[in-house]
Amino acid sequence: MGLALDTLVDVLKTAGEPTRFRLLALLAGGDLTVTDLTEILGQSQPRISRHLKLLAEESLIDRYQEGAWAYFRLSHEGKGATLVRTLLAAASEEDPILLRDAERLATVKRARAARAQDYFSRNASEWDELRRLHVSDATVEAALLKLVGTAPVDALLDLGTGTGWILQLLSNLYRRAVGIDASRDMLTVARANLDKAGIVKASVRHGDILNLPLEGQDFDLITVHQVLHFLDQPELAIAEAARVLRPGGRLIIVDLAPHTLEYLRDDHAHVRLGFSHQVMAEWFAKFGLEVEQAIDLGSGKEGALTATVWLARDRRLLIASHASAKSQTVL
Repeated sequence: MGLALDTLVDVLKTAGEPTRFRLLALLAGGDLTVTDLTEILGQSQPRISRHLKLLAEESLIDRYQEGAWAYFRLSHEGKGATLVRTLLAAASEEDPILLRDAERLATVKRARAARAQDYFSRNASEWDELRRLHVSDATVEAALLKLVGTAPVDALLDLGTGTGWILQLLSNLYRRAVGIDASRDMLTVARANLDKAGIVKASVRHGDILNLPLEGQDFDLITVHQVLHFLDQPELAIAEAARVLRPGGRLIIVDLAPHTLEYLRDDHAHVRLGFSHQVMAEWFAKFGLEVEQAIDLGSGKEGALTATVWLARDRRLLIASHASAKSQTVL
């Protein structure tokens, strides 16, 4: 179905103003703040904010809060957003105004990357120590890709996204993705990594994974990579993941198997020393999920930790299909 005439005209009027069209072109390239946009366009904050308000009212852009900052991006959903992408594709790649905006956007992204690199440099020694304890990223990557498979994913949610590694790893599979993290420093790193990889269909947001700023039943795949052992009540994160899973959706958790390295509590803020298969299965069952696979990944190195990858599925479609089959048998 297309747009009604009144709606079509409203979208064209809103997007057709030169500054607003430039804003849409910039926001198609990723998440930006009002400060970023005023720096790129050289216009006042009130003027930019007014244009953003009009674009948001037509659902052409999304807005989300991150502390004192508000981030904006081009909407992925809705017929209006589809029309806007068609209009943006029709614009000349050689237009001098749009080219200048793109150059200034690249400068903003370079500054973002520099902040991310500074954070990495300040924490590199700690991360290197932890990395030596874990199974290699390549081993985890292979296990994840095998479990996820090759079927397209409509909507991915990555909880505790950190550097945005999962968002990059699975970028060829999903149509849209959101990463949530409580650390604004890590979000800076994740945005820089997404910028570098040219991934614009994923966004990252500040949020508490125990109280997600998201509506229910919106994602068909959720990942939680090496996060639960930092939580006092990790089962609450599983409950929140289950809440926003679509019926039949999948949850993949990567975390540590049980171990005895007590110093990780004090030195690296680990609250839990790994998770057993039994504990995870009980939590999954409690929140309406069913374990499909659990894979232990060991490095073979003395003193190294074992990681486990759990794949669970929301049971609602399974229950519905069993009920349907039973009713057909009775008939």
